[in-house]
Amino acid sequence: MITTTTPPDTVVTAAAPPPPVRSKKRDRGARRSTPLTIAMLAALAYFLLPLFWLLIASTKNTQDLFNTFGLWFSHAPQLPANIKATFTQDDGVFVDWLLNTVMYAVVSALGAALLAAAGGYGFAKFRFRGDRLAFNLVLGAVMVPTTALAIPTYLLFAKAGLVNTPWAIILPSLVNPFGLYLMRIYAADAVPDSILEAARIDGAGEARIFFRIALRLLGPGLVTVLLFTLVATWNNYFLPLIMLNDPKLYPITVGLASWAAQAQNGGAGASSDMLALVVTGSLLSIIPLVVAFLMLQRYWQSGLATGGVKQ
Repeated sequence: MITTTTPPDTVVTAAAPPPPVRSKKRDRGARRSTPLTIAMLAALAYFLLPLFWLLIASTKNTQDLFNTFGLWFSHAPQLPANIKATFTQDDGVFVDWLLNTVMYAVVSALGAALLAAAGGYGFAKFRFRGDRLAFNLVLGAVMVPTTALAIPTYLLFAKAGLVNTPWAIILPSLVNPFGLYLMRIYAADAVPDSILEAARIDGAGEARIFFRIALRLLGPGLVTVLLFTLVATWNNYFLPLIMLNDPKLYPITVGLASWAAQAQNGGAGASSDMLALVVTGSLLSIIPLVVAFLMLQRYWQSGLATGGVKQ
């Protein structure tokens, strides 16, 4: 048996690992992502900067709005005082405007989402004479701006005696051609024909199939249409402006516009801080929309993920 020994004065060192080699594809991807990151940050600033200005401006009085830097607080922020003055101005009419807006937006959003789901489900799962022509008419209606229909709608509602009533705002908001088109595309993939056939074999009627089966599968798309209609009705200005004459029926958009007109013209009931109240009211008006999006975003995200998976 032969053994070998290492001399005591010999030191064995391990070879150092070679330096990492950077991939050319990784470098190229990093260079491409830099402009996209800059563009995303610019878009983020574009959308958040007005909100930041609104938050800062709501802490100032009318004099500070013009005499201080717009993107920073004044020496004496008075947001609680502005909020209290907004809710007490003109005998608390802002509360009426807020409740009116909530009623118009919620009823219109729920009704428009349900009608769009029913229409989209019908176009996607049923074949009838003239279905393509009817759907093409829906697509054509998407291209028509709502402001172009405001005057004809007013004339129709005037003959029906519905002007200056809540129905003058709710009924036109129930018609959402884009929502119907969106639900038709979503229902074509989200509701399998096999489930419908199985339900029909079990003796379920078409109404029961829609409300008990299809409507649950259309949930994410339904939430999407609901959010779109909610925002559109909440921010609607021109239709309530021509339909409503009673300030008690105004939504927030028309009500704050009337306050802004009083602040500029110095009309009856206008105070020295009326413009500050308009800014504070604008801040308060967007809080319910933010809460609605935060509460419903998980349903919306699940709908986007469902649509992104290839069946």
